[in-house]
Amino acid sequence: MKIILDKVKTIIKKEINEFEKQFVDIIKSNVPLVNQITHYIIHRKGKLIRPIFIFLIAKMLGNVQKKTYHTACLIELIHTATLIHDDVIDNSFLRRGSFSINAIWKNKIAVLIGDYLLSKSLLIATNNNYYDLLKIVCKTIKNMSEGELLQMEKSKKLNITEKIYNQIIYHKTASLIAASCEAGARSVNVDEKTALKMRKFGIFTGIAFQIKDDLFDYDEKKNNFTGKPIGIDLREKKITLPLIYTIQNASEKDQKYILNYIKNYDEKKRCQIINYVKKYGGLEYATKKMIKFRNNALKILEFYPEGTIKETLKIMVNFIVERNQ
Repeated sequence: MKIILDKVKTIIKKEINEFEKQFVDIIKSNVPLVNQITHYIIHRKGKLIRPIFIFLIAKMLGNVQKKTYHTACLIELIHTATLIHDDVIDNSFLRRGSFSINAIWKNKIAVLIGDYLLSKSLLIATNNNYYDLLKIVCKTIKNMSEGELLQMEKSKKLNITEKIYNQIIYHKTASLIAASCEAGARSVNVDEKTALKMRKFGIFTGIAFQIKDDLFDYDEKKNNFTGKPIGIDLREKKITLPLIYTIQNASEKDQKYILNYIKNYDEKKRCQIINYVKKYGGLEYATKKMIKFRNNALKILEFYPEGTIKETLKIMVNFIVERNQ
């Protein structure tokens, strides 16, 4: 999977290199502690999925501009900040195989660093009068916060339906990928119809991305390189699509067992929950839904001229559902 991503990055190598330089400059601070932590963040960077989508969409629709680089930095700042805050919320000490910020510098500093990065993203928009991007950013941060809170609320009651699940994953994950795609389009001055079409492309891609992430929680072969500890969704009583389908289709007796195992969760019960999910086809159902959203995203690309950039975008969408971490 890393090979695929590396090939994609070669298509936009110049843009990614320039983005990384600008990102380093943007997060610099006069406070030594901030620089120490941001230096650690930079040297354990992730897959850069959102900046990749921004540059590919900008190149498919026009020419990469100064605003495009600012857009990529702005979105990556939001993404990084939310990951740091998520690790605090989940009490997670590992991120992509390395110690999380809260594991090294504790929760208070982690929360403040997350806030620092969010403020930097807003400053990029306001300092450059990107009011279209500012609106996207504020709406996205609101959506992500609401998504997390809705999931917490429903997890307490264990009453998440597929409709609510779709709401949650749109807000907490798909909204940022949708923002990336829309903002990437707007950075090259496209018309409103095209910008919104790219947003829709991002929503479909983002939902497929989150379903894939949720499937990782049921894979006993996975390790912490997926970005989060395995089993954390079940431990936090986060009911995701494989389990929603299983509970809805299980016998009344099995439903009671499953809900009891979730309420009184431990590692042994995790294995029993996974067995029920396999028994009732929860993994297969979630996979089918993920593929459906992937296909919906690919259909949107059919409206645009063939070329290397469009093909690379297709590769990225397929990467989302085929990745192993």
